[in-house]
Amino acid sequence: MSVSVSLKSLVLCSLGGAVTLLAAGCDRQSGEKAQPQPSQAVTESSLPTPASGTVNRSHKGDPIPPITLVDNTGETLDLTSFKGKPLLINLWATWCAPCIAEMPTLNTLIGKEKELGITVLPISQDMGQDAKVLEILRRRKLDMVEPWIDEKGDLGFKYGGNLPVTVMFDSQGREVWRYSGGNDWTSPEAMKLIAEAK
Repeated sequence: MSVSVSLKSLVLCSLGGAVTLLAAGCDRQSGEKAQPQPSQAVTESSLPTPASGTVNRSHKGDPIPPITLVDNTGETLDLTSFKGKPLLINLWATWCAPCIAEMPTLNTLIGKEKELGITVLPISQDMGQDAKVLEILRRRKLDMVEPWIDEKGDLGFKYGGNLPVTVMFDSQGREVWRYSGGNDWTSPEAMKLIAEAK
């Protein structure tokens, strides 16, 4: 099996058998041994509560990348088609505990899109793992989250190797900020960040 440059190397780090999450999120490690093993599966007890991450505004004004996503049915979606309305993208993976912890708040945020005047688009970095993405969305009752997948890992490489990463674009398709780490996307602090796109 050839190893392509991909985000599959993003993993939970294990020390002495206990899953330890790095402060910034799930760090990218190199090599097959860094991949999570079945015994390291994310469980309810291992999920952290969404916590503060870091906001980066150094890329403000950068255009939304011309990247096409795919879902479990083969339907495609071009990110540049969202120009005209603020867009919040969230990069996540099924094996990333901080990602899974914040997903219910993103699910709630999707339900408030019309009220907030934005589009919320969680994008899985589980390349080639359509069934796994669908299974976790169903099991956790994340009914508002569509199973979009960044098949080539292009977004993950563009926005950094630690998950979760959330990027806000304004209605012109220009980056406003990017946020590294888990967050409660329904909190007053998150609402202030999102309002910066208007």
